[in-house]
Amino acid sequence: MAESASPQRLALGVAYRGQRYHGWQSQPDGQTVQDRLEAALSAFADEPVVTVCAGRTDSGVHALNQVVHLDTRLHRDPFSWVRGSNRYLPDDIALQWCRPVDAGFHARNSARGRRYRHLVLESPVRPALEQGQVGWTFRPLDGEAMRAAAALLIGEHDFSSFRAAECQSPTPVKTLRALQITQHGAYWRFDFDANAFLHHMVRNLVGSLLAVGSGRQPPGWMAEVLAARDRKVAAPTFGAEGLYFLGPYYDAAWAIPEHVPAHDWLP
Repeated sequence: MAESASPQRLALGVAYRGQRYHGWQSQPDGQTVQDRLEAALSAFADEPVVTVCAGRTDSGVHALNQVVHLDTRLHRDPFSWVRGSNRYLPDDIALQWCRPVDAGFHARNSARGRRYRHLVLESPVRPALEQGQVGWTFRPLDGEAMRAAAALLIGEHDFSSFRAAECQSPTPVKTLRALQITQHGAYWRFDFDANAFLHHMVRNLVGSLLAVGSGRQPPGWMAEVLAARDRKVAAPTFGAEGLYFLGPYYDAAWAIPEHVPAHDWLP
């Protein structure tokens, strides 16, 4: 390995299944995606490596294209970072790509937005083969009712009613740019696009959308929940099963990949 005259910044894309991990953010027990990733990168680089991610994910949440950046004095071809670091990673975490970037790039602060997808199985019986890969509801769902409720959420709002108590965001005001709900056989797909998300925001929104879809609440109830700015008036938090962080997106000038093979696999 060659040491460069000055540190270089690298951006990397990482995919992972979240079932075995206590979320993204490093914890003392080491059982997080960040801990495993930094250990692998450090082993490959033969020096301590610290990463900054685009968006922290909760325990059980998966990611297709989580973006991180790191600074290092070691110079290797980008694909060597991918292939070499993957040797040290468990089989449910894998780097997808690596790009040298200008020092002004920041995985979190440079992101223009983030996308999530929640997959939910509508079935009288729980999933088996897809366990952990989909959420589940045994109640029949009304797509039109859910889409009517979703339309009330688009735009810039105070999303306090969908914010976890432990959320560390300095403001509950976020801009939800798109929320698409589509049905694929027995599976429902909830696609979210926002400038940023509060802690548990997607899971809390899905819980309330399912309350509407199952007929327990009318579509207009969503506007009341939003206006209340009170977590207690919304539906319970939906499970993390079936929630995927599709990844962030950036200005085109950064040339950060937004598509990885898993995007073609995910329904």
